[in-house]
Amino acid sequence: MSAAGASPERGRQRRGEELRRHILAVAKDVFLETGYERASMDAVAARAGTSKRSLYAHFESKDRLFLAVMEWVRELYLGRLKTPDAYAEDPAEAVTLFCGRFQQLMAWEPQVRTCRLCIAEAERLPGSSSAYFDAIFASTRERLTGYLAGHDVADAAALAEDLLARTVLPRLFRTLLNVEAPSKDDPDEQALAEAVDLSAIRRLVSTALREG
Repeated sequence: MSAAGASPERGRQRRGEELRRHILAVAKDVFLETGYERASMDAVAARAGTSKRSLYAHFESKDRLFLAVMEWVRELYLGRLKTPDAYAEDPAEAVTLFCGRFQQLMAWEPQVRTCRLCIAEAERLPGSSSAYFDAIFASTRERLTGYLAGHDVADAAALAEDLLARTVLPRLFRTLLNVEAPSKDDPDEQALAEAVDLSAIRRLVSTALREG
């Protein structure tokens, strides 16, 4: 295609924060496709359509780029998860839908692949696996703990940990081990009832809140 016929998107030069976010999106795909060890800054720069000099101006090393990708994933994830009070006024239903949404997001194929990548690199790059844990699991637990505490639930932190473990981890573990196939569909919140067994979660939550 001639320069005159090139698309505006391909011809436009990204700069600043726009370029940084573009690099992060591209780097995430490269890391997931090749693994951390085989991923290279050359490959990221080439796919992002930028120079290595520009790439290193934003991220001084592959380690820093990987950690930045984890933080970016956290931003995207928490934006989609929201907080329990965004789902319903009734506390039991709000917690049910929040836990269901967490399960839906964690069973999504890109998220499963990201989790596997962090596990694979945990021994060599403990900082990255720790960052992923904080980004996904710790942040979710903190949001649920805060909500439960605001509704006068005794030992909110322990209950939040227990609920997330019982409603999400069994399915996540099955998908990580390929016992159950991860979901390839985009985790649309409107499809939550079809993607997750909300009845089972609702029973667990109701019992836990009643006993708590």
